[in-house]
Amino acid sequence: MTVEYTLDGPVAWLTINRPEARNALNAEVRQGLADGMRRFNEDAAAAVLVLTGAGDRAFSAGADLKEMAATGLQVPPPDYVPIPGRTIEVTKPIIAAVNGVAFAGGFLLAQSCDLCVAADHARFAVSEVKVGRGAPWAVPLPWLMAPRVAMEILLTGDPIDAQRAYELGLVNRVVPGERLRGTAQELAERIAANAPLSVTAAKRTVHLAMEDAHAQAYRRAYELWEPVYRSQDAQEGPAAFREKRKPNWTGR
Repeated sequence: MTVEYTLDGPVAWLTINRPEARNALNAEVRQGLADGMRRFNEDAAAAVLVLTGAGDRAFSAGADLKEMAATGLQVPPPDYVPIPGRTIEVTKPIIAAVNGVAFAGGFLLAQSCDLCVAADHARFAVSEVKVGRGAPWAVPLPWLMAPRVAMEILLTGDPIDAQRAYELGLVNRVVPGERLRGTAQELAERIAANAPLSVTAAKRTVHLAMEDAHAQAYRRAYELWEPVYRSQDAQEGPAAFREKRKPNWTGR
């Protein structure tokens, strides 16, 4: 299975199991994530979900660019990747356990979780500008960190390390790789031991301040990024990745 759902006490683990492709988000993985989140919603025994990737190299490197190049994908639908709180409602807490690179769609998944624990070798990047693709989903980023920092991350596409992500508030804890699972499990169990109605209300409270503004911003962001998705450059980036060459940008 490319996405595995397991239960460890009151903690459900949803693991992207495609380490040979750096846990890239192909169609099977995306469907598996959506199914796993729905299963968590319905699982009365699970109080907290931990999302992670198999291996120690990648949480997820993002979209499968080879698949994207083969299909000629232009504008992905809003639910292309299941986004907790946006395209799929998850009222119980979700923790990202980032065990390596979290790039592009991997960054999206980590950003969308309620808490984030990172291995000390983890790296984060919104790398879409490097392959000519879009990131309308980055709307919450200036809410999670200073706007000028968010701007640099988006404009350069360059990765930041786990310690920098912690300093910026994107990550709650940074631990050695061998302690990642135990730390995420311990944090999840501490949350699971609390009153469930209080936990749910606490999660909703944090999100209240941004919901209306973000709903409008998401609509505008998709309008802004649609011509980018439909451009020649948006096809050139994945093609260059597949062919292992430098992209030839034309601005069209």
